[in-house]
Amino acid sequence: MQSLGEAIANALGLLLGGDPELWEIVAISFRVSVTAMLVATPFALLVAFALAHFTFPGRKLLVTLFSSLLSVPAVVVGLTFYLLLSRQGPLGDWKLLFTQSAMVIGQIALAFPILVAMSHSAFHALDRRAWETARTLGAGPLRATLTLMREIRFGLFAALFAAFGRIIAEVGASMMLGGNILHYTRNIPTAIALETSKGEFAQGIALGIVLLSLTFSVTALLQHLQQRRMIGR
Repeated sequence: MQSLGEAIANALGLLLGGDPELWEIVAISFRVSVTAMLVATPFALLVAFALAHFTFPGRKLLVTLFSSLLSVPAVVVGLTFYLLLSRQGPLGDWKLLFTQSAMVIGQIALAFPILVAMSHSAFHALDRRAWETARTLGAGPLRATLTLMREIRFGLFAALFAAFGRIIAEVGASMMLGGNILHYTRNIPTAIALETSKGEFAQGIALGIVLLSLTFSVTALLQHLQQRRMIGR
């Protein structure tokens, strides 16, 4: 077994040397997570806007539901969709289990409540008369909505970064739905778990450095947006 110093040195060598297998894993992670965000975000923003600006039966229940879903463990989400997508499950005919598409579905389920809850808070904090004013001035529904989104853009960006940070680092759903298949569904968190279990720490440390760098960047962006939001008030 390598010493810690040797493992760190080898990890830096993999990163700086452009190891193709390592960067392929990083690329898979980003491809799956970015796809999940692109699919989830438009629908989540529409739901958040509706919850903040319209009154209808069950609205408070939905707000409570999305807030509650924030704490659902990733492994529970993975288990739920594993049962749905397995051969014996109701969606087994889709043959999506152990594919990147299944991983995207799982990450959408994880990102959606975060996007809705945080975006709803941002929309809710905005004066409701802003929507009415935009409509009175002749803006159509789409333009009025975009105007509101521009006013709360820092809050919406915070929701996007928080959701992306959550799904890029989760391991439970990706492991269960993707199967950790090399060159296909092995992403950063599942590769770290595998390499650590094998006692081979170099690649795990290298991928951990990538993940920590990403997490730090996301956190820094969130803090920057919060400061900009406070200054703008």
